[in-house]
Amino acid sequence: MAIYHFSAKVISRATGRSAVACAAYRSASRIHDQRLERTHDFSNKAGVVHSEILLPGGAPDAFADRDTLWNAVEAAEKRIDAQLAREIEFAIPREMTEEQGIVLARDFVAAEFVDRGMIADLNVHWDVGADGLAKPHAHVMLTMRSVDENGFGAKVRDWNRAELLQHWREAWASHVNQRLAELDIDAAVDHRSLEAQGIDLEPQHKIGPAALRMVAQGRTSERLEEHCAIARRNGMRIIADPGIALDAITHTQATFTRRDLAMFVHRHSDGKDQFDLCMRAVRGAPDLVALGKDGRGEDRFTSRAMIATEHSLEQAAQTLAARMRHRVPASDVERGEASAGTRGVSLGAEQRRALIHITEGADLSLVIGYAGTGKSTMLGVAREAWEFAGYRVRGAALSGIAAENLESGSAIPARTIASLEHQWRQDRDLLTPRDVLVIDEAGMIGARQMERVISEVEKRGAKLVLVGDPQQLQAIEAGAAFRAIHSAQGGVEITEIRRQHQGWQRDATRALATGRVGEALDAYREHGAVHAAATRETARARLIECWDRERSARPQASRIILTHTNDEVRLLNEAARARLRAARQLRDEVEIETARGERSFARGDRIMFLRNERSLGVKNGSLGRIARVDALRMSVLLDDGRSVAFDIKDYADLDHGYAATIHKAQGLTVDRVHVLATPGLDRHASYVALSRHRDGVELHYGRDDFTDERALLRTLSRERSKDMAGDYDRTDPVRAFAERRGIAARIAELVRTAPHRARQMVDNLRARQRAPAPQPKRGALAPGPDPHRTVARHGRIVSAILFAQSVGDPASPEQRAELQASRAEIDRLAPHGAHDLEAAFAADRGLIRDAAGGQTQRAIRAMQLEAELRTDPRLRADMFINRWQVLDQKRQRLLGRYEERAASRVTQTMAEMAKSLERDPQLESLLRGRRHQLGLSNIPERSLGQSLADMIGWGRSRGPGIGM
Repeated sequence: MAIYHFSAKVISRATGRSAVACAAYRSASRIHDQRLERTHDFSNKAGVVHSEILLPGGAPDAFADRDTLWNAVEAAEKRIDAQLAREIEFAIPREMTEEQGIVLARDFVAAEFVDRGMIADLNVHWDVGADGLAKPHAHVMLTMRSVDENGFGAKVRDWNRAELLQHWREAWASHVNQRLAELDIDAAVDHRSLEAQGIDLEPQHKIGPAALRMVAQGRTSERLEEHCAIARRNGMRIIADPGIALDAITHTQATFTRRDLAMFVHRHSDGKDQFDLCMRAVRGAPDLVALGKDGRGEDRFTSRAMIATEHSLEQAAQTLAARMRHRVPASDVERGEASAGTRGVSLGAEQRRALIHITEGADLSLVIGYAGTGKSTMLGVAREAWEFAGYRVRGAALSGIAAENLESGSAIPARTIASLEHQWRQDRDLLTPRDVLVIDEAGMIGARQMERVISEVEKRGAKLVLVGDPQQLQAIEAGAAFRAIHSAQGGVEITEIRRQHQGWQRDATRALATGRVGEALDAYREHGAVHAAATRETARARLIECWDRERSARPQASRIILTHTNDEVRLLNEAARARLRAARQLRDEVEIETARGERSFARGDRIMFLRNERSLGVKNGSLGRIARVDALRMSVLLDDGRSVAFDIKDYADLDHGYAATIHKAQGLTVDRVHVLATPGLDRHASYVALSRHRDGVELHYGRDDFTDERALLRTLSRERSKDMAGDYDRTDPVRAFAERRGIAARIAELVRTAPHRARQMVDNLRARQRAPAPQPKRGALAPGPDPHRTVARHGRIVSAILFAQSVGDPASPEQRAELQASRAEIDRLAPHGAHDLEAAFAADRGLIRDAAGGQTQRAIRAMQLEAELRTDPRLRADMFINRWQVLDQKRQRLLGRYEERAASRVTQTMAEMAKSLERDPQLESLLRGRRHQLGLSNIPERSLGQSLADMIGWGRSRGPGIGM
């Protein structure tokens, strides 16, 4: 658990301090103070691992010398109470290496301080605390006067603004979290106070090495004593109320491990004895709930409050789904379609099916749509139908830009969910039974917020429509509410991609949506859209060259550059503006102090707004082009056609808009996209980035980030889906299974006589965390019996027979007869349907439980997939490649952690897959053409199976029979 600490203070003569002395101490160096005629020697100080001075543009080169710099600062100040310098101190995550921590600190200081015109003296300390743990942190001494080639000028009062300090605090948290994500470190920090986070603990001061040395020397340290006193009080609070720890940990994650808990308690307790008491209190807390093991074999836990939230969410969703109060007459739906038709809008078959679904009457409707399937277009038609029927339609989304995209795409008035909740808390603008609330990008909403919204909708008698894609960017807060609701209540899916103009690009987007990232990457590489460079810097330069060339050729087309971090966004924006400046397309350029520092803006510049402002009608992420600008005022033509004008002093949350982070792009559609890949990406972000375009996308990367395309694929395929407490079976499996089968009276005897077999059987039936099954071809089921009822019936009889067998009872004649009748009915749905459904059950036993419980959608999709797998070898190839890549990533992770035994088991599984190709020559032939997706760079000289086995080190000399 990374620790957040960020503090600022002023070094002043009024308190008897010297800037020269402070600089010598922070850098562990020897400096002569010319004003005091005294030498400050701290060269024996340990723990300083990096020290450098960073100069802004125009500063004298002589100031790169620490002695010269700080003596010049002292000479520039005449007052006896002069403020000499500002000192910033921040904690570096101990999960990082020294090299990573230094780069992190240096990048942040350069972007937030040096680029504003300050000289920064950066010193990184890597101390070890009394507990034996590293306590890496940085001290940054900053000048307070403007500087040019002639030396120091006037004091810059804007650097003293309180809001700037708040911006730095937020920016440091964002900077740390982005870098942790890039390094694939499972940790995060939060800049908000504990009170703002709803955590009933006191904030603790950071303890430096000086205080620890004082204690070691037998002296007292007020700061250390205060720190320990706060930790002790926090520990006492946790012991008295362990729920405090549970609430804090589950703020951003629905479940947690023992390590997560230990790290939290260690920070908020004093000494081993209190740590042990806190851990004992939390582990014994009645609100702690054990969930079982996750996919990595680690025990996971949650809190009863989290479970209660999920239960309340489930109940509210069930109530809404069962209510049928908002049916739209067919005539009004037809009027809506006709009205849209006059504007040239025509819905596809899937869009129309979604339209019928959300207007048929249920108070809760869900629509899952792949990126670019025309969800907003469909919602625009639905809006007209609802309004014809007399309903008021309102829209909402988690972010301002997502709300703006919903409004521009469907004409549904939209705002952020936070804004709606604020109004509701004040009993203003409440929902009514005549309201329809449409929430877009619902996959980004956490469980607690979703529960509040659904409960409010249910309470007011309104209708809720949730629209999104659970495979795109994940929720920031705890939980995966949209996925959970869809799993329980079902919905309608739109899979026909309409955004991209070319068929192969639509296929690539569909592959991204279903987790087949390698297939999408292959398609773009084959069409010349994946570009490798020696370094990220070179890749950035080539991206800008490609962007500029395409911009010159098609000036009227819309375009955007996407990447993962704000640091890269700024570099890309500067590079793009350099091209425009060279072409003399930026006019009347002025320097403006924005919330992110000083920026140059000119007439014709692309600009992005970074804060919601209702008076201007702009959202965080709104884009436009500057029509007129001076040092005081700016006029902007927004991309939606509106014009806004404002004073810079009233709205300074601005930046250039040529490049943006991928998080700001979800819901965006442009003609062309240029993507710079960096190590922080995952499957969800790559899906969003590579699906924003209509005409084309170009992907650039540097080999210093990714050694080859295989490494790029591993990063772009990383699964980071959020979990829910409900994803784990918390109940006694035997009792729950028996009760669902109506045999609760026999449970005690079953457990007594066959506990091992019964428990093992039910454990095998637990739902596994699997990627969604690829979407089957439409029309796979023939007309006839109701497929949901038929599949549910088969699930129930299969469950009953398997359970009987697990406890030593043979299937009864009645059960066998019911099984044969059920198989016959399924075969009426589709040829060989029973065989395909049972094959799906065998591959994923969790489907049996879902089907028996009435949740048949996944089972039907899996059955259709099995049918296609029988008849379409290309799908078998897709499945083989997908599984091979997943296993290979797992094997590499295990080897990297030196878990050789577990890695060997995975390798053996891969070897068995390779051997299976000997029995399927058609599949082997197809895979030979896609060998690079399996990690083979050259054409195999022998069989493909043997080549794969050799590649993973399980060839003839090792493996059990591969190729023999």
